[in-house]
Amino acid sequence: MDNMVRIADRINTAPRYTDGDAVRLNNMFRGRDTVEMLTILLRENMLGDAAVVSSFGAESAVLLHLIASIDPTLPVLFLDTGKHFPETIDYREALRSKLGLLDLRILTPDPILLQQKDATGLRWSYDPDGCCDIRKVLPLNAALAGFDAQFTGRKAFQSSTRRALPRFEVKNGRLKVNPLADWDQTKIDAYMAEHSLPAHPLVQLGYPSIGCSPCTTKVAPGEDPRSGRWKGWDKVECGIHNAVTPIGDGADDPIF
Repeated sequence: MDNMVRIADRINTAPRYTDGDAVRLNNMFRGRDTVEMLTILLRENMLGDAAVVSSFGAESAVLLHLIASIDPTLPVLFLDTGKHFPETIDYREALRSKLGLLDLRILTPDPILLQQKDATGLRWSYDPDGCCDIRKVLPLNAALAGFDAQFTGRKAFQSSTRRALPRFEVKNGRLKVNPLADWDQTKIDAYMAEHSLPAHPLVQLGYPSIGCSPCTTKVAPGEDPRSGRWKGWDKVECGIHNAVTPIGDGADDPIF
């Protein structure tokens, strides 16, 4: 406990963060076990008001289980775009029950904006960026306005644009924590098996990364897990996450 207090005293826990805070946190938790890191962050309230942003996708059960094991009251934000696979909605409810998530918040697009910008519901077919903006980016930005930090389930191995993913980064003054940044598929699979966590039902059908149904396709063996997202488009992120810029102390070694 004394060690936890000393760590908390060394980091700026003001409502908004700078890149310098991300550097210090990356250095502070370098080499520490994920569970230890999450326990310190949550039990010492180092982050201010925080929430988990979850897609309830292929590997979401791991982060949600880790968080719920420490603080099941932490808000979990889910973007219901109106375009999800039915299996994802069912999986969300199954995990809510199994993990005992006590504060699941379901975010939806502004209905007036949807009517103005996507009355046919087909914007995804000719303007996927605009569709993501309406259905994901704007609702999430509004929901996160009251939070100082967010946890994400992103991992470095998922795609080339995430290869430099750190555990801590800052976007628009809000801290983003990526507890699983350095986990690989083997570690994820082992954790799910150890804790008897159910897999998303579409994973076994060839969907290692699952988003909205119109923009998600199966992935061929050897491809990046996210290569089935927005196939045929020059698009790799929905907009709630940008391509990763490394944040560290200037050293050449990984910053996980």
